[in-house]
Amino acid sequence: MVFGGIAYLQTGEKDFYIPSNHYIWIPENYPHNLMFNTQDLYIINIYFPGKSSGEFYNELGIYPVSKLLSEMLSFSGKWHGDYFKGSWEFEFLTTLRNVLSKENLKKFSIQLPTTDDQRLQAIVGQLRSRLNENLALEDTAKQWGMSVRSLTRLFQTKLHITYIQYVKMLRIIRAMELIKDSDLTMTEIAYEIGYSNISAFSNNFHQLTNMRPTEFKTMSGV
Repeated sequence: MVFGGIAYLQTGEKDFYIPSNHYIWIPENYPHNLMFNTQDLYIINIYFPGKSSGEFYNELGIYPVSKLLSEMLSFSGKWHGDYFKGSWEFEFLTTLRNVLSKENLKKFSIQLPTTDDQRLQAIVGQLRSRLNENLALEDTAKQWGMSVRSLTRLFQTKLHITYIQYVKMLRIIRAMELIKDSDLTMTEIAYEIGYSNISAFSNNFHQLTNMRPTEFKTMSGV
C-alpha cells in the first residue's frame, strides 16, 4: 500500500505506476523491483506466504485503498515482524487478504510497456523530454527518418500499444508527478505536458486513472 506519493514497480514486461492511496497485489514468485523518488512516501508491505486461490490473486493489479481497507490497515499499522497460524494477528491479516477480492474495485490502468529495442528506447526517451511540445505521429516519424506506417508498426509490434496511447500515458504520468511535487496550478500543469486546454487534460486524466486531477491532488495529500 502506498501513501503520500507515487511508487514505481518494474517488471520484465512493463513499468507500473502506483499513486497515493492505492495498493498493488503481486502474485507469488512474480519478479519485480519497487522504486520511488520522493522522501515523504509511506509504504506498507504485507507478505502472505503460500498460494492464494482465486483469479484475483493470480494477476498483478493496482487498486484504490477503500475505506474498509484503510481502517484495517490503520488498526494493524504498528505491527512488525512475522505472525503465524494460530495467532489472532494471523487471522486478522488473513481476513484482510480475503477482503481484497470481494471489493470488486476497478483496476488502476497506467502501465507502460518496456522494450529492449534500442531505436525505440531512444524515441521514447526523446518523447519523455518533449512532452510540452506537439508530438504528432507524423512529425516524430519524420524526425527519425521513418514513415508513419513504420513507426506505427514499431510501437505495435514492440510495445503492443499505439503511439498516441503511449504519449497520452507519458503525459498523465508526468502530470501526476507535477501535481505531487510542484506548486503549479492544474492549468499550468496541462500546458506543461502539452495540452492546450484544461478540459482535454482532465478528461484524459480521468480516462486513465478513474479520477479527476483535483481528486488525485486531494488523495495525494497535497
